[in-house]
Amino acid sequence: TGPAGKAQLTPNGKAIAPANAPQAVINAIAAGNAIRKKPYIYGGGHQSFDAKGYDCSGAVSYVLNGAGLLSSPMPSGPMMKWGEPGKGKWITVFANSGHAYMKVAGLRFDTSAMGSGGNGPRWRATKRKATGYRARHAEGF
Repeated sequence: TGPAGKAQLTPNGKAIAPANAPQAVINAIAAGNAIRKKPYIYGGGHQSFDAKGYDCSGAVSYVLNGAGLLSSPMPSGPMMKWGEPGKGKWITVFANSGHAYMKVAGLRFDTSAMGSGGNGPRWRATKRKATGYRARHAEGF
């Protein structure tokens, strides 16, 4: 883990969890790191968490599963009702009917090329406007 506060992004694109993060957040970051170089594949990660590539909600589902917060993959539309409404302290899912992304300990995990790094699941230090998305979080996170 890194210093307390927010997750750190390394030059090679891995995230380092903050020292004060709960174990579920550390596990979520490890899960994101495990798929961070996989390609974008529409529908990827929906039949199984183990996939050759991931779409937006497949990638978010994978990270939530790694954190112990989701037991099966979920499309972006249903993610609009997952968990509790609003932003979480550690993990927030942003979803609408066509896209989902998340923030974990201050870093964005997203499949879109917005913010550089290419298409597919990647950690991004850049922010993204949440206009048109519903923010959701797991209770306690």
